[in-house]
Amino acid sequence: MRRNLQSRDRLRPVDLARVHGLSTQAVRNYEEAGILPAAARTPHGYRAYTPLHAAALRAFVALVPGHGHRSAASVMRAVNQDAADEAFRLIDESHAQLLDDRRTLRAVERALRDLEPGTARESGKGHASAIGGQFGGGAVAGPGPVGTFIGPLAEALGLRPATLRKWERAGLVCPRRDPRTGYRLYDEAAVRDARLVHQLRRGGYLLEQIAPLVAQVRAAGGLEPLQGALSDWHGRLAARGRAMLTGAAELEAYLRLRETRPGP
Repeated sequence: MRRNLQSRDRLRPVDLARVHGLSTQAVRNYEEAGILPAAARTPHGYRAYTPLHAAALRAFVALVPGHGHRSAASVMRAVNQDAADEAFRLIDESHAQLLDDRRTLRAVERALRDLEPGTARESGKGHASAIGGQFGGGAVAGPGPVGTFIGPLAEALGLRPATLRKWERAGLVCPRRDPRTGYRLYDEAAVRDARLVHQLRRGGYLLEQIAPLVAQVRAAGGLEPLQGALSDWHGRLAARGRAMLTGAAELEAYLRLRETRPGP
């Protein structure tokens, strides 16, 4: 059943699209995807949007930078289906992921502090005890090479051994070989590189982006080559946090409008 709309309430697809630099087809697609509530139709079959639809589009566009397109779309669909609890759960997940990413960045910075001159020791009992203390079993000490094998290292990092072998093929991690067994043996430098690659991958960096960073760190022996990347990472996390605030404000405005204005 079509609703009669006052002319002042009627908005065309182009009216919504123009504000956000979108195409009219994109607006129609958002409606079909449930991101916008269903629109009423004029007697001639044209979509008749309302300020409620405009508020929904504002909320969605504001949510995307902080939560990503998929999560933002899921949030809007939940709201339009009157499933506010599900929408809030999805938002909580995004905030939890941002917090986890902040912790990851701090972990990267802690890992990089190990790269400062004088903090890494390539040999001796201190080296073996550091490996053993960090990774528990699987450390090799005594005469000959010192380090840890691929299994314990992969388990400690929450990875599959195949991932470490892939990083080795990419030149990101360079384990030695135990002359007695032929097994890969990760000394302190290799463990450090594995931790660094792992943290940068969690931060969203691709292997081809990580490779020059690892090479620069090895050559420079310090943190300076990564300061730009870390600064950029901090900036991106801050921008996401700020975008989440903006998205929350627009979503709250849309929720209030839904509560006070009949739907289409």
